[in-house]
Amino acid sequence: MSESDAYATGRDAAHERGMRNRRAVLGDEHVDRSIAKKTAVTEKFQDFITRTAWGDVWERPGLDHTQRRLLTIAVLTGVGNDGELDMHIRAALRAGVDADTIGEVLLHTAVYAGVPNSNHGFALLNAAVEDLS
Repeated sequence: MSESDAYATGRDAAHERGMRNRRAVLGDEHVDRSIAKKTAVTEKFQDFITRTAWGDVWERPGLDHTQRRLLTIAVLTGVGNDGELDMHIRAALRAGVDADTIGEVLLHTAVYAGVPNSNHGFALLNAAVEDLS
């Protein structure tokens, strides 16, 4: 097998792992929408995040998916990334993460990343709990 064939095989395997994790974390509906919206402009980025974020980082040993979900919520809260935060809060709730646990993460994040960001996180959590109930 040539070096380029081995690289392509590794890329394909990482992409498959990534799609499996992405679907497990965000749900088929979200992933299917993302794939349907993929364009020639966004295709390389979609491949990149599927292979690296979902196929490598989310696949690593050491943290389970619940721990990774909670860390993701904390980081997204800290940087104020509303769209991704809302998506990950909802995905965590659908996966069975308790709203009280997410609330504890938001409280903890308030101390280290700022009350306004966590306040907004609580608003998103509350809306998600109401929508998903």
